[in-house]
Amino acid sequence: MTVFLFYLVLALRACSMLFASPISQPLHGTPCKSIDHRKEWRDLTAKQRLDYIQAVLCFQSLPPRNSSSRATSRFEEFQETHIAVTGFVHFNVGQFLPWHRGLVTLYTNALRNECGYNGPGTYWHWTRDIDSDLPMEQWQIFDPNTGFGGDGVSGTYELPPDPLPDNIGSTNPPTADFLPREQCYKGCVQDGPFANLTLHIGPGRLYTERCLVRGFDPSRRRQLSGPVIEGLMESRTFEEFRQGIDVTGTGIHTAGHALVGGEVSNLYSAGGDPLFYFHHGNLDRLWWLWQHADRERRLYDLSGPTDKNDPTTKITFDFELKYPGLAPSIKIRNVMDSLLEPNCFTYEP
Repeated sequence: MTVFLFYLVLALRACSMLFASPISQPLHGTPCKSIDHRKEWRDLTAKQRLDYIQAVLCFQSLPPRNSSSRATSRFEEFQETHIAVTGFVHFNVGQFLPWHRGLVTLYTNALRNECGYNGPGTYWHWTRDIDSDLPMEQWQIFDPNTGFGGDGVSGTYELPPDPLPDNIGSTNPPTADFLPREQCYKGCVQDGPFANLTLHIGPGRLYTERCLVRGFDPSRRRQLSGPVIEGLMESRTFEEFRQGIDVTGTGIHTAGHALVGGEVSNLYSAGGDPLFYFHHGNLDRLWWLWQHADRERRLYDLSGPTDKNDPTTKITFDFELKYPGLAPSIKIRNVMDSLLEPNCFTYEP
């Protein structure tokens, strides 16, 4: 089956299940008054893409709301929150996908409510690029005019010294197939709308003033190809699915970060690159497609430990997802169904 037909079948199944018999579990929220139909970046109009970029630039210029934060903007407040909870929402825990679903929704809503973006939510379907024959430098997402700028330029950035173990990340590279640090943090992005971006948080848990850094790693393409994603979508349970997404160092989650490299490849401070939200938007889209391919059985399928150091802990629907400095905590049950408040979105595959 071709990749196109594969996703078409998934989409049709997902749409049909939206109107199927009620799920066996009770509803865990209020039905939405309106639905955001999230679209892939290339499926937005040219005006919508430019409007989105302007909203991100606006968000990066807004002052932080939290007076105790060391962030210098609203954009950096989101990055700081991700750093604060990194150890609690990563490393093969059951809350990984639900927590990031909540974060992507908070970020998308903030662009709307604080910077006037009124287009669809969006994401980067990297497999569409990976299964093409184009080199990464020619991918539309990296276009300097209607995208997010390209690779870092060698010789324009040097990692700061790490005064304490694991501030930048003692496990970077965490696996043998990661690029060496000097290649992963290749240099500053010098084209596109974020060429002049100054970050103040990161790399890792450090606070340093610097440019947006990237370092492309095309070898990661194979881990995000159509056949790999097809295999993931054949997962029979959430347990199988989440293992394919977030097995540290080997899953498609890590591969997507490492593909772009630089800031977004950092376990802690990845949110300093706007593409962080595009990558996690696509991971959430895959989860959404998997859920709706068998909505009755999968919508509330949930499993995994809550503590990376204790595999005997078990995730529950009452587990609280915390977004310190951004929003009140919510229970996992409230993010499982995208058609209920506070989510209110679907994906156009």
